[in-house]
Amino acid sequence: MTQPAVHLPVDHHDGATGPDTAVPPRRAVPWRRLPWQGVQWNGLPWKGLVAIAAAGLPVGLLWWLLAPTGLNLITRDPALAAGSNPETWLPRDLVLAGLFLLAGCLSGVFLAGNRPARLGTATVVLAVAAGLAGALLAWGTGVLAGSWWGAAEDTSASASIAFSLRAYALLLIWPAAIALAIFFATVFGHSENEPEPQSGPAPGPEA
Repeated sequence: MTQPAVHLPVDHHDGATGPDTAVPPRRAVPWRRLPWQGVQWNGLPWKGLVAIAAAGLPVGLLWWLLAPTGLNLITRDPALAAGSNPETWLPRDLVLAGLFLLAGCLSGVFLAGNRPARLGTATVVLAVAAGLAGALLAWGTGVLAGSWWGAAEDTSASASIAFSLRAYALLLIWPAAIALAIFFATVFGHSENEPEPQSGPAPGPEA
């Protein structure tokens, strides 16, 4: 009587394989981890970032309305209304610097809110970039408003006679203020993992 064939388990050494041996899938060697890998892009506050950048439009209009050589609503001094007066150039830049500082602080507080611990590195970097975009938009908006609604000026002696910005480094005030506002909100804000205080009397010793 013929007995059925029995397949005995075969121990393969040194990586040897047989016809019935399942070959495990080869794992791909991972590349060096990039800085943006693992970032949850869908969790970023895109609406807030776009709002920060778009805020440059009203900031630029305010700059032209308030600053000397513009509509000059702050001083209302006729001597500071013309760009041919060099004494108006510094106050004009300082008005934009003050607006950038205010906009940056408000942007950082608006973005951090009451949950600063939820902000990741990608959010902070994009917020700083949005602040820089807002500063550039405010600068261009103010210059465009001055060319549209301002009085015609002879800029042959100096380009600063027209409504413009002399110190370009002031454009960094807005993104720097955003970074500082987020930093202070994170340091002095309440952590999400902080345990809530328990109310009621403390439990007594067990009998």
